[in-house]
Amino acid sequence: MAVSVDTVYQKVLALANKEQRGYITPQEFNLFADQAQMEIFEQYFYDTNQFKRASGNDSEYHDMVDLIDEKLYSFKKNDLVGDMDPLTTFPNLYKLGDVYALQSGYTPNTNDPFGNSVCVEEIKQEDLIKTQNSPLTRATNNRPIYYIENNQFRFFPASAPNSGSYRIFYIVKPAKPNWTYLIDSSNQNALYNSNATDHQDFELHPSEEPKLVIKILQLAGVNMKDYNLAQLAGQKEASVKQQEKQ
Repeated sequence: MAVSVDTVYQKVLALANKEQRGYITPQEFNLFADQAQMEIFEQYFYDTNQFKRASGNDSEYHDMVDLIDEKLYSFKKNDLVGDMDPLTTFPNLYKLGDVYALQSGYTPNTNDPFGNSVCVEEIKQEDLIKTQNSPLTRATNNRPIYYIENNQFRFFPASAPNSGSYRIFYIVKPAKPNWTYLIDSSNQNALYNSNATDHQDFELHPSEEPKLVIKILQLAGVNMKDYNLAQLAGQKEASVKQQEKQ
């Protein structure tokens, strides 16, 4: 699932030009699009914390925490990782989740998939000596630990217990949207080119298309010093947020 970058661009242009407010270039649009997408994406985590403090909704399609989790589903990843593996090997890593020491031969399809698998506790690097010098807190096969230094994992024990493996669960950030184009030689207009190798649609849930249009219009209004446009877009955004939280 994705949101067409061209659909959003055409809607933004149509609304911005409705009252001759000005033209938004592809370069400007791409900058605004990335900013808008990341603002919406980051808001998921704040909203999740807020909605978890509120009473839930038993309806299958109306619980806000579940709806946000659905929007984040495609961004949730997990990978095997070894001692001193750099975080940069995980493209677009945005938020690190749980880390597990999985038993040898782990597979979710076995009769006892979890067996000796345990959650690995993260500690601060400055607490390492204190932790490892105490018999009560020292890392063991039943209680492995890790810390991150210079974007690298450091595990204790270095190899996963029981001949197993370490696996991290994490969230990646969406790729930067990119409205790609060719220049029409006859009039120098930009023509949409979806076949470009660096073309990129928005990676957000399709339901976020209206929010993207509103946010980009708001950013464009500020850029063009058209504060009426920015204000109108801001009012529409506030109305959408209010509707979601009712």
